[in-house]
Amino acid sequence: MIKKIILAGCCLLSACTSLTYQEKTTLRELKGYGITVDTPAGNWEAPASPAAAGLLNLLPGIGNFYLASGNAGQSEHYLYGTLNLLTWPISILWGVPEGVVDANRINERELVYFYNFDENGRTALADKGLKFNDRNRLIKIK
Repeated sequence: MIKKIILAGCCLLSACTSLTYQEKTTLRELKGYGITVDTPAGNWEAPASPAAAGLLNLLPGIGNFYLASGNAGQSEHYLYGTLNLLTWPISILWGVPEGVVDANRINERELVYFYNFDENGRTALADKGLKFNDRNRLIKIK
């Protein structure tokens, strides 16, 4: 029983996708111009569904395996899924909200990547009169 509690604690402390300071700053700048995960400019589509990730984590770790695969997959979720599998059914308590939060973070990270590095994203920003300067700050095009 002690081993399961320790394993559950490790899952709770380690299983969250986070954003860097620069990604958070870029998201705030994009939001200031009305560009968010829910209202993107251009043809960007969210790679992960928060609802699917949460619902799939009702099954042992499946939501994490979903987040680890696909276009924006993050391999650390294979480990989180395995830990959730080992601690199932109690892992449902943290697995469902963690799947939703991590899917949202993955989508935010991919949104930042799309507008910074993808040519289609840069074109969509230019259509709105925006671009990133040499210090990676969003500016209006004159």
